Amino acid sequence: MAASQKCLGKGSPAPGLVPKDHIRLYSMRFCPFAQRTRLVLNAKGIKHDIVNINLKNKPDWFLKKNPLGLVPTLETPSGQVIYESPITCEYLDEAYPEKKLLPSDPFERAQQKMLLEHFSKVIPYFYKIPVSKAKGEDVSALEAELKEKLAQFNEILVNKKTKFFGGDSITMIDYMMWPWFERMEMIDLKHCLDDTPRLNKWTEHMLEDPTVKATMFSTDTYKVFYKSYMEGNPDYDYGL
Repeated sequence: MAASQKCLGKGSPAPGLVPKDHIRLYSMRFCPFAQRTRLVLNAKGIKHDIVNINLKNKPDWFLKKNPLGLVPTLETPSGQVIYESPITCEYLDEAYPEKKLLPSDPFERAQQKMLLEHFSKVIPYFYKIPVSKAKGEDVSALEAELKEKLAQFNEILVNKKTKFFGGDSITMIDYMMWPWFERMEMIDLKHCLDDTPRLNKWTEHMLEDPTVKATMFSTDTYKVFYKSYMEGNPDYDYGL
């Protein structure tokens, strides 16, 4: 499945053409945004290969494909390039219509996009809090804000009376949010779920999903990578 498990950096030769009937994902193993796309590829059973990129020392050929130099980036056999995680995931759901993850009803689809927009305001806390903590700063106010935001997501599940955010089975919105919850223990934020029982139950249901199991790393692995990242020398190939 993976064309290049170890990451490719500046000076590395470009990978060959994307095989027919496949799609290629340019990724980084520990990136939560790229994990969104890996979750969708896996859940939909799409034939793909993965090329991991050294994000600190990007190859020139990758910057030609995506001048922003960001992962996830998709490439089709005809050389079409798609990037930005929600856009890559929506593209995959449309281009491979078997096992749809987005609802067919326009209002339900709009609801998922609104929820995603709402969640995008939560993501910065998963970076701000550990960085502030590493500097020895008081993070109690930031943690209180995060808890308040998570309580809103808990309330959504309470009102919907469903296991997941789009119903009783996993849909796109669950996969879009999951990567940050997977990392909560690693950044010592698990206690922020103490007062959100329905959201906590949602994380338990997510952990039972075969696609989540197939794309996740252990907390210990994340901790080693994150330490190297915080020290300014990310070990993108840790564990290989």
